[in-house]
Amino acid sequence: MKPNEIKHTKRFLLTFLRAAIGWHFFYEGVVKLATEDWSAYNFLASSNSFMAGFYHWLAASQLMPLIDLLNIYGLILIGLALFAGIFTRYAAFSGVLLLLLYYFAYPPFGPSIIMQSSNSLFVVNQIFIEATVLLLFVFLKDRGYGIGFFLNFRRQQSEAGQLTEAKENTSTRRAALKNLATLPFLGLLSWGALQNQKKYAVDVTSGATIQVKQTALRELKGELPKGKIGHHSISRLVAGGNLIGGWSHARDLRYVDTLFKAYNNEKKVYETLMLAEKAGIDTINIGFPSNPLLRKYKKITGSKIKVISQVGPDMENQDYFVNINKAIDYGVDIIQVQGNWCDWLVRDGKIDVIDKMMDKIRSQGYTAGLASHTVDALIACEEQGIIPDYYMKTMHHDNYWSAHPLENRVPFEVDGKNYLDHNRFHNNIFCLFPDRTVEFVNRAKVPVMGFKVLAAGAIEPEDGFRWAFENGADFICVGMFDFQLVQDVNITIDTLANLHSRQRAWFG
Repeated sequence: MKPNEIKHTKRFLLTFLRAAIGWHFFYEGVVKLATEDWSAYNFLASSNSFMAGFYHWLAASQLMPLIDLLNIYGLILIGLALFAGIFTRYAAFSGVLLLLLYYFAYPPFGPSIIMQSSNSLFVVNQIFIEATVLLLFVFLKDRGYGIGFFLNFRRQQSEAGQLTEAKENTSTRRAALKNLATLPFLGLLSWGALQNQKKYAVDVTSGATIQVKQTALRELKGELPKGKIGHHSISRLVAGGNLIGGWSHARDLRYVDTLFKAYNNEKKVYETLMLAEKAGIDTINIGFPSNPLLRKYKKITGSKIKVISQVGPDMENQDYFVNINKAIDYGVDIIQVQGNWCDWLVRDGKIDVIDKMMDKIRSQGYTAGLASHTVDALIACEEQGIIPDYYMKTMHHDNYWSAHPLENRVPFEVDGKNYLDHNRFHNNIFCLFPDRTVEFVNRAKVPVMGFKVLAAGAIEPEDGFRWAFENGADFICVGMFDFQLVQDVNITIDTLANLHSRQRAWFG
């Protein structure tokens, strides 16, 4: 290949690379412009990098409308300049600065590594590579074909004055074709993107429009009230662990457990936990299998979220304390005998195991909780003098469609057989006897945490939260997806501020 051919080939490759990056910038900017109420707020407010303070300050400042405009039109103008090859050095430099702001909001190292996509390696990700390439265009003398190259060519030819008019016209036409060739391609790509949007109704290739309708952190109504369990001060709304563990209680919708697990992958769980903490939820109650995940989350992020771990005995080997010891090794804060285990042990006449487990938990210096689905189990423990540091009890009313008749309910049937007869238990009710539960809760002299307050999604939050708090719950434990967190915090704040019929004194 001749030197001149090599030069032109290199120039075509540089043009292609520059235009590709330009299209990426331009497209992301246009998509954000077209997205209703798009804002960089959540991106900035959720940063957990070593520069998080700076990004949080931006999110909380009065500059957000300006930041959004600069983001959108900065992407569009940088993209157009790179694609068309005009003011390329300035566009490339501006692009590097913008990408660095993106990069250090969630750098692929330190705590932010959990927020990276699966194709992001340590330190190096797409943003890093794109910024490096743009930096090359800042310092290169030859940046490929484009309007800037064409204008410079005309200027040089004019100054040289060496071409005849015919030759100059021929050279000018050829130069124009080469240097303006990217513009038709810009139109073609834009037309293709428009057809794609019309066909699918939503842009399926950019994350900018894939937005869940969630209330932003800035719409929080205030600070979530707290109470005490043992020596722990915790939020009165506690995050439940079922959704991250894949337990849905979805009745006969058998795919839902799998759907939960697919949605709540490790990255999504971490995003949800970080959002929960920012919203004021400082405690999570988890099933024992979720302990490794929470330990990893706390280690990576430095989170101070309090973990309540549910535990059960190993009855086969008569090792009642194995999971208590493991929970301690996982670094949990509070240990609670799991609800179904409390039910089963009382039902099977092995209440002494509960007593031994409670003593073991306390002997290790931990706050000891006792949970149950059936109020009969807690009454039996109370009669035997087994009083925990707090109760955790299913608390919801039965005024919803799928609740089977009261006269057909049997103690301890929760987590038992599911009947095809809709007049019998079919994974549909978790507080079998609401009136008896309210009676027990109101005479309890220790804090009570209500759970399953929405009957696994059968009751609206405004209704379920109010019923639980009005009937004596000091705390409620609720499974929440990330897009529900802020709304549920606001409902809790409103509910607690407007309780009128609660009779029980607050414990904790």
